[in-house]
Amino acid sequence: MNAPSRRKFRREGEERRRQDLIEATLDSVAEHGLQGASLRTIALRAGVTAGLIRHYFPGKEELLQEAYTTLVERMTEQAKAALAMEDASPRKRLAAFVSANLNAPIIDARVFSLWATFIGRASADPALAQAHREGYLGFRDEVEAVVAEVLAAEQRKVETSQLRHHAIAINAIIDGLWIEGCLAGEMFSPGELAAIGIRAVEAELGLVPEQDPEKPQTSRRKLMRLAQKGESG
Repeated sequence: MNAPSRRKFRREGEERRRQDLIEATLDSVAEHGLQGASLRTIALRAGVTAGLIRHYFPGKEELLQEAYTTLVERMTEQAKAALAMEDASPRKRLAAFVSANLNAPIIDARVFSLWATFIGRASADPALAQAHREGYLGFRDEVEAVVAEVLAAEQRKVETSQLRHHAIAINAIIDGLWIEGCLAGEMFSPGELAAIGIRAVEAELGLVPEQDPEKPQTSRRKLMRLAQKGESG
């Protein structure tokens, strides 16, 4: 009975140590850049020897790739958490997803600096470029899935190619506003970028803005017909 417990404890301990090394790598890159983040620097920050790092990673390149993958996955998971809203319509969930991407902790100067540092090296590092590609496609898949739910709730049939088009456009909208927020967040009022992003995404999908109940509903039906006609064309 004791042996399995010891193996489990060791496995959990090794996974924790591996994660500690990844966090130390991100901290080192943020402080010293990719060149300055040597194995020795990372080891000192993690409180281990440089030799121990090689027990978990073949070398610095693999450690950097894993650190970048962790950074991107963390951002995606933080945004996906907004989709777990109970009893919310697909449209509300989409709005929450966009808002999550355009607020802290995803909008953060340090996160942007790390992302930009890794991206700057991707053109010369095929493995890092592949990690970036996988992260981008994974995020775009999440966008495509929630868009499909929104349009289905609107009783609109959309081809797969059109879903892809929407996901690419929405990703670009979020990325652009995210960069603005990370670089010059003090220029925007709280929630401003998220509100702009939601409006832009809804416009991309041809969603009719919520109307005052006192206004005639014929205009809403007309806008819906125009949106559907635009997709079919």
